[in-house]
Amino acid sequence: MLGSWITRTFIRSEVSPRWDLDRGVGESISTLLHYLLLTLGVLFALGALGVELQNFAIIAGALGVGIGFGLQNVVNNFVSGLILLFERPVRVGDIVVVGGEWGTIKKIGLRSTIVVTFDQSEMIVPNGDLVSEKVTNWTLSNPITRVVLPVGVAYGSDVQRVLQILREAAAAHPGVLAEPAPQALFVAFGDSALDFELRVWVKELLLRPEVKSTVLAEVDHRFRAAGIEIPFPQRDLHLRSVDSGVVEALLRGRPAGGDGESPPPL
Repeated sequence: MLGSWITRTFIRSEVSPRWDLDRGVGESISTLLHYLLLTLGVLFALGALGVELQNFAIIAGALGVGIGFGLQNVVNNFVSGLILLFERPVRVGDIVVVGGEWGTIKKIGLRSTIVVTFDQSEMIVPNGDLVSEKVTNWTLSNPITRVVLPVGVAYGSDVQRVLQILREAAAAHPGVLAEPAPQALFVAFGDSALDFELRVWVKELLLRPEVKSTVLAEVDHRFRAAGIEIPFPQRDLHLRSVDSGVVEALLRGRPAGGDGESPPPL
């Protein structure tokens, strides 16, 4: 155990910084060495106690068949942990979505992985789920991410002017990348508005909320200055027929006209 701890500490503090290894690679190497040294230590201890490895292998094989039925999930998670360490579809520090929860990979073990959510709670995720279930990794090969901002304006607005304002609002934010260039698109005739989308790119996922908030505030400011209205949802109500009792109730509830006479019937 002491040798394993010393080896893992040496890799993290000396080998990884010197060879400029990715954090996930360093964690994978140290974890594999940890379990390798533990296995060698157990075999050495058994040999020192006089247990022949051939007999131990036979006993272990017999026990493995019986134990395997009861520990299928444990074995599955163990094998999945090896897959994660070698294939590295997720790495320590990656931002992932697992089961609808967003979080950052904190530690990858051979049985489970610790994911720290944005609320700073820790999820213990079995490795089998990371291998067999759908996992979205936002930072696997490229940290750049897109932000899509839907915007609606009132019917009758100048479409080209709206597109120009959206592009200018995006360009005004320092966190929006110039390449890929922001896109302002007129996407649909909505029920109550002309629907647009502003698509911008940011250099990392954690910037998305701040960029979205600031750009939307800038769009609102520029719309107000240009006299472009953002409409409320509207509905037109058409009455095909009205019960006579409802009409009489409405008439009784209406105030009298200015000359004191009742309003004319509908």
